Amino acid sequence: MSKKVLIVGGVAGGASAAARLRRLDEDAHIVMFERDPYISFANCGLPYYIGGSIQDRSKLLVQTPEAMHKRFNIDVRIQSEVVSIDPVNKKVRVESIEKGSYEESYDALILSPGAKPIRPNLPGIESSKIHMLRNIPDTDKVKAKVAAEGTRSAVVIGGGFIGVEMAENLREAGLEVSLIEAGPQILAPFDTEMSSILAKELDEHGVNLIFSDMVQGFAEVGEQIQVQLASGTVLQSDMVLLAIGVSPDTSFLKDSGLEFGPRGHIVVNERMETNLDQVYAVGDAVEVVDFVNGTKTAIPLAGPANKQGRIAADNVSGLGTTYKGSQGTSIIKVFGVTGASTGNNEKTLQRLGLPYHVIYIHPSSHATYYPGATPISMKLIFDPKGTVLGAQAVGYSGVDKRIDDIATVIRFRGTVTDLTELELSYAPPYSSAKDPVNMAGFAAENILQGLTTVFVPKDLEGRDKNNTILVDVRSEIEHANGHIEGSINIPVDDLRGRLNELDPSKEIWVYC
Repeated sequence: MSKKVLIVGGVAGGASAAARLRRLDEDAHIVMFERDPYISFANCGLPYYIGGSIQDRSKLLVQTPEAMHKRFNIDVRIQSEVVSIDPVNKKVRVESIEKGSYEESYDALILSPGAKPIRPNLPGIESSKIHMLRNIPDTDKVKAKVAAEGTRSAVVIGGGFIGVEMAENLREAGLEVSLIEAGPQILAPFDTEMSSILAKELDEHGVNLIFSDMVQGFAEVGEQIQVQLASGTVLQSDMVLLAIGVSPDTSFLKDSGLEFGPRGHIVVNERMETNLDQVYAVGDAVEVVDFVNGTKTAIPLAGPANKQGRIAADNVSGLGTTYKGSQGTSIIKVFGVTGASTGNNEKTLQRLGLPYHVIYIHPSSHATYYPGATPISMKLIFDPKGTVLGAQAVGYSGVDKRIDDIATVIRFRGTVTDLTELELSYAPPYSSAKDPVNMAGFAAENILQGLTTVFVPKDLEGRDKNNTILVDVRSEIEHANGHIEGSINIPVDDLRGRLNELDPSKEIWVYC
């Protein structure tokens, strides 16, 4: 007898599960419920459609219900919201625009409800001038507002990936843009000194950045909206985009007997099974294991959601595939600059009390004698045994492949020595014979072998100025363009002949 599988939610996790299920089982009866009119859309592309980089709206629609049915024979029911599940009798209740309220039975159930934007309970939050970005209808509203005559300014609240991408794209669309972030930095996956390079790029492109300030409320003033901040600052603009984060969209499941994590995420095992029989869950609504440190976390990214959807389908079909955890590999374009990160950052390791070392390097994206080489700022984090824990990089080109190389090494529990040994493709237009990833490995290995000791920016605060000398070994022009206060300049090529200028009884700290 054929198996009946219900999937709640489309987009990344649900649509991947449906396609994989059909490939594994031609006879299964697969029903997908999606409460919106669109089952599978490129939600990561939405800001770029608003900004104009993607011009054709239809390109955002990855799969239509008709195409999904034609190719995979999947019963797709749009504008159909699953409002509750009954795990004892193996049924769900559906509220459909077309069919009204009805029940549907299942043999297996895959939940992929995603995460919804957080909407704080602030005065004036109900204003129609406040927008969020989760789906195609949201996007159409924002796009229409941006294109409307008289729309000249916008306030973006939240400095995460969506907030920063929206600030960039609203600026590209010609608006005056302010970005408000309650914390001291944008883009939490990066440590502060790396995210500050991306913040500088926003600033240089005319985005007004406001840090460490909380929104207290909103007020409509004629055609405009005011944003009131805790500091007393009031910003006035034509529209507000709210992007302060997401929470799992799981309220319809609260009486189901499902087990939830501390922030409302569905608890699953490595086979994506919940605590209920034949009920699986995937995507932004589930709690996952942090691949690097083994703790429970939630990482709302498209890559993990797609993989989890496939793994849930495998387990419905009895294949027994497992999900080993998420490492949070992510990347962002900020105007001309790219930032990417993978694994754990310093903040996470400090919170968990785990020991680690850090190195920074600033290699070129490819051989400097070939035109167009640009610098990359790279940060590598590794434990005292040399296991790679995380990496971050910011630059103009070649950032993506370097972080992807390191992400792969992390996935195989690799070490800094593995980084030195990676044999990566090289020709002058693309890289250097010693790739930046190799260079990061060499610098890290030098620390572990005791060949060098390093200081990092925060160590400067506690420096004993009476017993240390700070030497800037860059050229005189570079030193004149800006240097650390109290440093003396001896260019590296002159150093051997000028050592007599340094007091050997003191600790000598060298920087470039």
